[in-house]
Formats: sequence, C-alpha cells, structure tokens
Amino acid sequence: MASAPSSTTSARPTDGVHLPDTASDLVKILVAGPFGVGKTTLIDSVSEIAPLHTEEHLTEASARTDRLVGVRDKSTTTVAIDFGRVSLTGGVVLYLFGTPGQERFRALWDDIAYGALGALVLVDGRRVDASFDVLGLVEESGLPYAVAFNDFPDAPRRHTDDELRAALDLDAATPMVTCDARDTNSSIDALLALVEHLAAHPRETR
Repeated sequence: MASAPSSTTSARPTDGVHLPDTASDLVKILVAGPFGVGKTTLIDSVSEIAPLHTEEHLTEASARTDRLVGVRDKSTTTVAIDFGRVSLTGGVVLYLFGTPGQERFRALWDDIAYGALGALVLVDGRRVDASFDVLGLVEESGLPYAVAFNDFPDAPRRHTDDELRAALDLDAATPMVTCDARDTNSSIDALLALVEHLAAHPRETR
C-alpha cells in the first residue's frame, strides 16, 4: 500500500496559537471514518493548537447502538466534532474537523461538511466493512478524498492493495495509504496525500 515519504513539511507556529505569518491558503479538511477508527487520535497527533473535543463516555445504552467489535477498549465517543489545526510549508494551513462515524449523527454531516475541500477517510483494516457508510456519505457530498488505513498493532495484513481497493470500491485515482494515527509524521503524511490529490485535481475541489 502506498505511503507518502516521511514528512518534513510541517511548519508549526512558534506559540501554538496564532497563525504563522506565512499562512496564505486556509483549507478545511474533514477527518472521517467509523466509530473507533482513530479520528480523534490523528487530530491530537498533528494539531499545533490545543484540540477541541466533544467526547462523552460510552454508556450501556450506546453500547447497544455502537458496534464495539474490534474496539472493546474504547470508553468514549465523539458526539459532535473534533477540531485541530496544522500548518504546512508553502503557507498551507489545514483546519481539521473530525466527524462522528455513527449513523445516528448523520444529520450533522451537511453542516460539518459545508465549505470543506476534501476528506481524509480513516479505515480500520480489521473491520473494513465498518467504513462503507462513511465512504457513501463522502461520495454523496462530492468531496474528493483519500483513504488512510490506520495501522493498528493487532491488525495483521490479510489483503493486497488491489483487494482493499475492490472491497472499498475506490476509483483508481483515489489515494490509499497507511498511517499510524498516534504518530505525528505518519498522520501528516496521510494528510499530505490528500492535499496532493486536491492540488492535482483542482476542478474537483470547486
């Protein structure tokens, strides 16, 4: 599976609050994916500001709604958005909006997606089918996107790239990479794959 070269293109502000003087292109990006795939973790790993989270503890009632297969150790879930910011060299600043992956939050999608130029869709290789609904939402919105397989330690590699593309019904031009959402450089590499895709297909971002 493709992976961007180790990232050296982060240009973080010195105070972690204000935009750098070089900021020229402000880009809204969605970080999408199913419940428990690592959206909050990815935003935490790259954000140069204190991330905004709207997490609540899972309850017995939500356990009947949220599929915990493969994520038994998860104790919280995002109920609105996660938000973070990362500055790249060249004056590009990404505003990252993590979106809830559960079907019951579908009504939030249009509001959160408004004004976004693209989406990074995280996929858990242990439960690929959990990403189908989210991919459907992204495609219905017309947003260009890249797919990043979050590399969970206990996720053995069982499928080839071609098999994974076929399972997700991805267009040949859609970037597909692996990342470790806990690692800053790896997460930035995944975001760069999306940014490069947007730059290469400017008509799709209008």
